[in-house]
Amino acid sequence: MTSWAGRTAAEISAAVREKRVTPREVAAEHLARIERLDGRVGAFRAVRAEAALAEADEVAARGDFDRLPLAGVPVAVKDNLAVRGESTRVGSAATPDTPADRDHVTVARLRAAGAVVVGLTNVPELCVFGTTDGVLGTARNPWDPTRSAGGSSGGSAAAVAAGMVPIALGNDGMGSLRIPAANCGLVTIKPGHGVVPTGAGDSDWFGMSENGPLATTVEDARLMLSVLAGDEPALRSEAAP
Repeated sequence: MTSWAGRTAAEISAAVREKRVTPREVAAEHLARIERLDGRVGAFRAVRAEAALAEADEVAARGDFDRLPLAGVPVAVKDNLAVRGESTRVGSAATPDTPADRDHVTVARLRAAGAVVVGLTNVPELCVFGTTDGVLGTARNPWDPTRSAGGSSGGSAAAVAAGMVPIALGNDGMGSLRIPAANCGLVTIKPGHGVVPTGAGDSDWFGMSENGPLATTVEDARLMLSVLAGDEPALRSEAAP
């Protein structure tokens, strides 16, 4: 039996397009890995198990896999970006537990590309710190749980490094992608101004914050960044060798 947890986003999307695996099978395997590991890692503030499986079925029903660069790829979202139907807590007990009525544009682009949102990841309170230790959860480094995953996109980085998702969405004002990527051994990029739509909660850190990818490979980071930027990336099967 082929295992999909721990595979790259490019590998998963290619397999879904070639009908070697279904989006539901991929989502279920990653959700099982989250259930098994996250009690130790603390990457997720909220896991969308039933909703993610339903979204995976919606992707399968679309039937346009050749147009979906992230077909069936599980993705995690930093808990300062709106996910429709989920609250955005920004690591604080003082924020309202009110479901968002729409996705942030970056989340909407990931979904439009075929990605399946499996959960929202832990952040430090109000995303202020370079470690992810907060009242709603503490993200630990999967390589050594006695150490920090970094911050403020620490939950997203921990989820990718632990193989609970192949890619995750975070953002960076003063190192909040780069610090956890360095701590957890991942690939990231803080996009230049205007490349990816900004806005994180009610603030983009006075124009300093940019939304961007966390991944295990340059190929996955490029693929996710292309989707976030609204480009039409070449699918893996079409890319030059």
